[in-house]
Amino acid sequence: MERKHLFLYIAVPALIVGGAASYHRIQRNRELERQRVQKTEGAVSVTLATVESRPFRGSIPFTGTLLAVNRAELKAEVSGRVTRVAVQEGDKVGAGALLCAQDEDELLLAVQAAEAQLAQAQVQAEQARRDNDRAQSLLEKRSVTKQSAQLAETNYNATMAMARAAMSNLGLAKSRLRKSRITAPFTGEIAKRLVQPGEVLAPGQPAFEVVDNRKLEIQADLPAEVLARIGKGMKATFRVSGFDKPFEATLTQVSGSVQQDGRTLRVRLEIPNTDGRLKSGLFAEGEILVEAESNRPALPASVLTAIGREAEIFVVQGDTAIRKQVLLSGQEQGGWRPVDGVAVGTRVVAQGRDLVKDGSRVRVSSQGN
Repeated sequence: MERKHLFLYIAVPALIVGGAASYHRIQRNRELERQRVQKTEGAVSVTLATVESRPFRGSIPFTGTLLAVNRAELKAEVSGRVTRVAVQEGDKVGAGALLCAQDEDELLLAVQAAEAQLAQAQVQAEQARRDNDRAQSLLEKRSVTKQSAQLAETNYNATMAMARAAMSNLGLAKSRLRKSRITAPFTGEIAKRLVQPGEVLAPGQPAFEVVDNRKLEIQADLPAEVLARIGKGMKATFRVSGFDKPFEATLTQVSGSVQQDGRTLRVRLEIPNTDGRLKSGLFAEGEILVEAESNRPALPASVLTAIGREAEIFVVQGDTAIRKQVLLSGQEQGGWRPVDGVAVGTRVVAQGRDLVKDGSRVRVSSQGN
């Protein structure tokens, strides 16, 4: 009996310990499998881009605002109530197109009255001319007195003076009508409309701004020390918020003197814009290409989202994405943008970067630039 009890005392605990060990081993294997599945299923599918050494030309950065080469602020020439506004902001207009009119009916009536007065004066002058010609002819034949011929001549001169006065009045009436009408000085579009029907305009009061966006310019201030490095005809690239690709410009003018502060030099760059994609007033940030090419670390511009002069990227280490800030050390050239703060050969998340965060697990579906 004692031997049986001794066996039970030994066997039962051993079975319990063995069962517990097996249970924990099964649970551990299940947890490892769960973690493996979770790790695989939780990974974000991405593509990669690699930092490469790419050739870039030296450059001088600039900022500025796009302005239409042909632009005009139109002001009222005379005082008067606006009776008609013919355009809205954004409308395209041709040279000479009517934009608005002041006291239009009243001034049209004045022109018509002046035309009638001129017509009447011209008829009277023509009749007086014929009477004078006949009187002078009869005087030669001594069929009328000299006094009668002089009277006919005086009447003719008086009617001619009245006709000239009527013509001057008509010119003044037409001038007042013309000055009361604001017209487009060139083909373009209405950038600003500052008047409403019924409003009384004073001479010199702004009414419209018209721009021709087919050719734009940027006036930029550069450090004076770059004067020896720049010249007319140099190319530049710039970016505008809202557009994926950069635009090109040409340096067309360098100021003949530095600004009054003695430290800045104003330059002018022209941009063809025949398709009208760009608009006057947009802010531009770019660089003038001035020097020979040199190799610099770079990434495809398509994988960078710029925030000022910086960009946030995700470097891939193993199967993990690590957030990193890099400095954008130049504008895009040939689809690539130079970056500082990351080594050549570094793998960076390209497609899928909007889905990852610092520490995210990633699964590379393909790799390339």
